[in-house]
Amino acid sequence: MRFFVLFAAALVIAAPSFASDKTDAAAPIHQFIDSLNKGDVQSAGAVYAPDASILDDFPPHYWHGATAFADWNRDLTTSMQQGGGTDLVVKLGKPRHLDVTGDRAYAVFPSSLSYKVKGKTIHENGSTMTFALAKLADGWRIAAWCWAQH
Repeated sequence: MRFFVLFAAALVIAAPSFASDKTDAAAPIHQFIDSLNKGDVQSAGAVYAPDASILDDFPPHYWHGATAFADWNRDLTTSMQQGGGTDLVVKLGKPRHLDVTGDRAYAVFPSSLSYKVKGKTIHENGSTMTFALAKLADGWRIAAWCWAQH
């Protein structure tokens, strides 16, 4: 009985730590999306690990390295301009999966985006954003992410 009480007490004490780890690990994801939606490219790009990777549905589909975010953002802007798109907004739902193991984390979010083409709002629902994160000396950073349409 004593073991059970000690074990239960340890779980209660550790539970806030798990929640905090998940909240901390997810913070750069929310900063990236919130900043991107506001048009704050500098803040959106500040949350990336130095050797990040991005996979997305527009050419060239893959970006990697120290300039991954800047290159992706440039190509996103070009793709949007070529298609007549403006006012891109990405929304994340509650994470379907968020796992933190030491200095690494994995998160899967249902996502959607909306944008305008020639003034008409387009909604793309039912997509998923999957993230890998790394806890570096200066905090949690996005190491990789992928956009997947359904």
